[in-house]
Amino acid sequence: MTNPVLQSIEDGVGIIELARPEKFNCLSTDTMTGIDEALAAFETDRNVRAILVRSQGKHFCTGADLEEVQATKHSSEELDRFIDCGQSTLSRLEASPLPVVVAVQGLCLAGGIELMLAGDICIAAEGAQFGDQHAQFGLIPGWGGSQRLTRILGLRRALDLLYSARWMSATEAHAAGLVNMVAEDENLHGEALAFCHTLTTRSRVGLSEMKRLARDGLELTLDAAMQLEREAAVRHLQSADAAEGLAAFEARRKPKFTQ
Repeated sequence: MTNPVLQSIEDGVGIIELARPEKFNCLSTDTMTGIDEALAAFETDRNVRAILVRSQGKHFCTGADLEEVQATKHSSEELDRFIDCGQSTLSRLEASPLPVVVAVQGLCLAGGIELMLAGDICIAAEGAQFGDQHAQFGLIPGWGGSQRLTRILGLRRALDLLYSARWMSATEAHAAGLVNMVAEDENLHGEALAFCHTLTTRSRVGLSEMKRLARDGLELTLDAAMQLEREAAVRHLQSADAAEGLAAFEARRKPKFTQ
């Protein structure tokens, strides 16, 4: 079998590319392993400052590999390993210290939407469609769909998608806050890469701290989250990148971050 995940680096952007277009990029344990390996490589490479997740072919991802599900459905242990594999990989993607941008074309369904939700920013093609088909076939999400979707869309909008299994257009997804930007179909990957290249000009440690604060703060009271930010801000203002940023602002030049 060919590698289901390709990894490459382009001008400071680590690219994770799903490469099973003939299977609509459905997610197998091998796919999750490939994503894990790419994350490990990019996070230890100081030249990588952002991650782009994208797919080959017409569709981003239509869900889990159902052939693998069928092969394990009679064993609770095997099913638990399959669910744990997906949850662990997507949680690792979500917690990556690097900013993660996801570019979506065509269908982004079920496990595909769960993968997209683990990223930080979603850029969708005009023709993209988002949905969760679990209810349509008597199934439920297992890789975070019922949890991350609710946190991003709110309870009522999330339950609408989960109950109905309907597809949401890129325009509706953008209006609902599921998608950050919508690009013309033919320009999707170019615009997503350009956005990632903008992130590579930022402080790597600064973006990592902002991501940590934003995500960790969601689980805290506002007072506790503000204290978390206060401590981080005091610490970060003493960093080399903060010093470079302030010097660049004073000199009216572009900063050159080293961290």
